[in-house]
Amino acid sequence: MTGLHGKFYWNELMTRSAEKALAFYGETLGWSFSEFPGPTGGRYWIAMDGDDLPAGGIFEMTGPEYDGVPEHWLAYVAVDDVDGRVGMTTSNGGKLLRPPVDVTGVGRIAIVADINGAALGLITPAIGDALMDDDDDDFDDGE
Repeated sequence: MTGLHGKFYWNELMTRSAEKALAFYGETLGWSFSEFPGPTGGRYWIAMDGDDLPAGGIFEMTGPEYDGVPEHWLAYVAVDDVDGRVGMTTSNGGKLLRPPVDVTGVGRIAIVADINGAALGLITPAIGDALMDDDDDDFDDGE
């Protein structure tokens, strides 16, 4: 995790109308989408840019747990240990918004708020350091 820790890793749109968001971002940015089952049920889309590279995710907020939550983009930062970093967040005045959960093929995630209330996703990616060199921050090209 040396190369990924502390770096922004993933962006996710949390919306109430995935249909409108898919149409908007498809037309505005030229993204295409692949649908998957959501990590906690529901539906989830991976947005792909023109080169079919992942650009981010789109999650449709449904259910009473999202009442009062505005639509927003949520950034995830890669960390070495989600559970440990959640503990550090709360001991330093932040709050836990969503407890850690394992997402198959993705990693372990949690959502926290900093001391000022700004939300941030934390993720320990399932890939770990496998794609990263320990010496630099570039992806390992296998050589």
